[in-house]
Amino acid sequence: MIFLDLAVRNLRRHGVRSILATVGVIIGVVAIASLGIVGASFSALVGGMVSDVSDTLLVTPHIAASSGNPFDPRDTLTAQVSRRDLGLIEKAAGEHRVIPMILASDWLQVRDKGGYVTMYVMPAAEIPFLLELEAGACPPGRSSGVIAGSLLAGDLDLRPGSRVEVGGEGVRVMGIAAERGMAIEINPDYALIVTEDWYTKRHGTQEYSQVVVKVGDPSGIEGVKTAIDQQVNRRSVVVDILDSREILDLYYTTLDATSILLLGIGVVSLFVASVSILNVMIISVTERTGEIGLMRSIGARRSEVLCMFLYESLILGIIGSIIGGIVSASIGYYVSATVAEFFTDFAVPAGAGIPTSVVIGYTAFAMVFGVGTSVIAGLYPAWRAARLNPIEALRYE
Repeated sequence: MIFLDLAVRNLRRHGVRSILATVGVIIGVVAIASLGIVGASFSALVGGMVSDVSDTLLVTPHIAASSGNPFDPRDTLTAQVSRRDLGLIEKAAGEHRVIPMILASDWLQVRDKGGYVTMYVMPAAEIPFLLELEAGACPPGRSSGVIAGSLLAGDLDLRPGSRVEVGGEGVRVMGIAAERGMAIEINPDYALIVTEDWYTKRHGTQEYSQVVVKVGDPSGIEGVKTAIDQQVNRRSVVVDILDSREILDLYYTTLDATSILLLGIGVVSLFVASVSILNVMIISVTERTGEIGLMRSIGARRSEVLCMFLYESLILGIIGSIIGGIVSASIGYYVSATVAEFFTDFAVPAGAGIPTSVVIGYTAFAMVFGVGTSVIAGLYPAWRAARLNPIEALRYE
């Protein structure tokens, strides 16, 4: 214990230097824990925006047309899935559900508020299959009723029975869609959903913007995708077939890479702090060379001198890690809440967020990493102090 007391005494004697080294550890621990928590929080919150659509294929028109530029808006506007191609898709999909959609926009007027709104047009029978309602009912066939997305209804104070104008025509809101978040096939929260019969009665028969295929058994999704490709793209590429699983895998891979990048930034910060501790310990050994020689001359063993200096770096690491852990947990919770509030407008499901276990896990990891880095930083100075020749050390000025 005497060597531990000597280590504490020396840290107190050089208080300013010890505080600065501790601050370095605090910053490193906070960087690792808070960045890890923020990365996990972002992943959890954005992940909550993506619906579970692992059973979905999205068939869209191939837009690389005459100009050779897939980003040419003229190609995008004219690209559609024809009714003939829809028939081929239905034939290839077999018993699986095929939902054709028209994506459009029109002027929505609600009392004194007006603006263009996205419209999803689909057969009336497919609306209850694809969407859940939080209030009201689905419009039947040629009914002039519409369904409003949850967030759109909240912003415009709409409820079942409300009267609105769509394209200058008065219609009734028959239902409010439940919050669904972002999905691969449909993002209805800020949109109107109308029946195909109602839409074509006013705008004429049109071809489709996309076709959603719901595969009953997700394990068979690859076979359905191949069948559609062989049936429709037999002679030339007419449609692009997006596998929801591939898109989700890419999404989660990207988020994982972002989290690793954030952790890497924190680790670099902690290594910078360890350099500060290394510098402090080397200076301490240099200043106390005579003291080390005296201790060795009265019988102190090399291992005891080694432990004394390791105790100093260990104390700095523990104090800095504890303070850094408390600060980083507070920052992590605050940032997580802030990000959650930011994503409120994007239909993050209630209760979505980062679990407490993740916060504790990242904080504990950062604290252990901080203590370990501090001890490693003190190894060389401690070894150097233990290897000093007692006679040379006593003569050192």
